[in-house]
Amino acid sequence: MKRALITGITGQDGMYLGELLLSKGYEVFGLVRGQNNPKLEMVRSVLPGAKLLFGDLTDLSSLLRALDVAQPDEIYNLGAISFVAYSWENAALTTDVTGKGALNILEATRLHSGDDLARIRFYQASSSEMFGKVQAVPQREDTLLWPRSPYGVAKVFAHYMTINYRESYGMHASSGLLFNHESPRRGPEFVTRKVSQAVAKIAAGVQDKIVMGNLDASRDWGFAGDYVEAMWLMLQQDTADDYVISTGETHTIRELLTVAFAHVGIDDWESYVVQDPQFMRPAEVDLLVGDPSKAREVLGWKPTVGFEELVTMMVDSDLAELKKHG
Repeated sequence: MKRALITGITGQDGMYLGELLLSKGYEVFGLVRGQNNPKLEMVRSVLPGAKLLFGDLTDLSSLLRALDVAQPDEIYNLGAISFVAYSWENAALTTDVTGKGALNILEATRLHSGDDLARIRFYQASSSEMFGKVQAVPQREDTLLWPRSPYGVAKVFAHYMTINYRESYGMHASSGLLFNHESPRRGPEFVTRKVSQAVAKIAAGVQDKIVMGNLDASRDWGFAGDYVEAMWLMLQQDTADDYVISTGETHTIRELLTVAFAHVGIDDWESYVVQDPQFMRPAEVDLLVGDPSKAREVLGWKPTVGFEELVTMMVDSDLAELKKHG
């Protein structure tokens, strides 16, 4: 039985990945920050077979203790402060957790591995936000990185540190440059879930408007459940490497709104949407679209859920949640 340690197991990716690994017969350990974590009960409900450990990416000693308990064959570093807008308000904390936290778990893995540094396979959750002010369309593994947020900068640090540990110590360390991936488990602060929740409430007559920022920003959106399979596939390869994980399609926020509102029978949605400058980024990332051909050719991976199916899945989930709570 393989053993895996997942940092960030309380996030959407952590829960989907935990489900995938448990279905494959893994013994799964999840690192949780803080004993009063508000998502703790949700994780225990979704992943009753996982063993939860308490630790913090900013505390190297707690990571070493977690590794001693878990004795993992694979480590998936998904833990981060991942809401981009928040990173401008708390740039130092984002750097400590998202950037230096990756260094801490890499160093803990190196120390724990002893003389056999390739024994543990390591996955780093890199991000399309690293491309920022895009220098090529579509973005590939070798596209110049130009981050446009403190979050993106922290992810670039973590990405290159993962490469450095692979090249310096021979660690089996891979990075997935994941483009936007969503699901009904996405946090309500993210634009896709903000839209799906608002549209469900508007359809139910309990909300009048949705306040948005830039409606012309374009993103490459996929389903989180598909993307965690790519993470697992990377660690099954004989050689560690970096992969862009995306759909290869781009859609605007306007398209997101159109699909979501149409699903509840509202075609003319403009009167329900108000734009507010406070939701505009100080430095916008206008066009993100990835080229997943390397992942397709090497890993045999491709997405199974399309854009419209993803959006309607999220709206349906939020409608069901509203109905459940009356």
